[in-house]
Amino acid sequence: MARVYAISNQKGGVGKTTTAVNLGSALALQDQRVLVVDLDPQGNASSGLGHHKALVEQGVAEALLGFTDLATTLRPTAVDGLHLAPASPALVGLEVELVETSRREYRLKDALADISADYDFILLDCPPALNLLTVNALTAADGVIIPLQAEYYAMEGLSELLRTISAVRKGLNPDLERTGILLTMVDPRTNLAQDVCEQARQVFGGEVFDVVIPRNVRLGEAPSFGTPIHAYAGGSRGAQAYHELADEVLIRAGLRATPAKKTTNRRGRSARRVAS
Repeated sequence: MARVYAISNQKGGVGKTTTAVNLGSALALQDQRVLVVDLDPQGNASSGLGHHKALVEQGVAEALLGFTDLATTLRPTAVDGLHLAPASPALVGLEVELVETSRREYRLKDALADISADYDFILLDCPPALNLLTVNALTAADGVIIPLQAEYYAMEGLSELLRTISAVRKGLNPDLERTGILLTMVDPRTNLAQDVCEQARQVFGGEVFDVVIPRNVRLGEAPSFGTPIHAYAGGSRGAQAYHELADEVLIRAGLRATPAKKTTNRRGRSARRVAS
């Protein structure tokens, strides 16, 4: 059965979709069978994987409403082993329609049940809100990956998300875990980014992934070509960072042994060289 991870933070612009797409790609390149489920009405994960929501007739919304099976919505991507359950235009009004349905918090979990055995990892790209779509994702997930932007006020919004995770764990999904906090858009040259990273590690300790996702032009360019970073600029710093994140996710999932600790320089960055 697949390990299901919700990638969630109610704050917009913190790298949720970038992480869903590129972590999925990096895992697929390590021989994992991966599905990205686009739950954001903006449909950015879908367009970032080559399937614009305006051209999708049967997507996640239709599956959650029971009009089709989720399996019939699945699309290939530029990376072998990585599939997409796309957004469609109907996803915009889905939350309102779900309010009147039975088992409304479990619709995604029920939809995933028939295809879970076909994948090793399922990544749920959540909308930037703590709404019914996000609750569906948290109810269906085994764990939550929380992207955290390395900027001022970055951690202030976490408390509401952590309360939501706790509430879902108590009422809907007792097995839900916090898989890890991922520091994103990190510019190690600035004191602010260093301070936010240090504060996050002080507060959350080992929950914070060792790897940080850098600010990287290639990461911003890749979605306009409808491909993950590894198909667009595989030698970039962004691509290398998501490869390292995939390694950590596999370790936390118990699928890979823990490697020896890296040495770091005095600015807290890995001493290992990566491609520019």
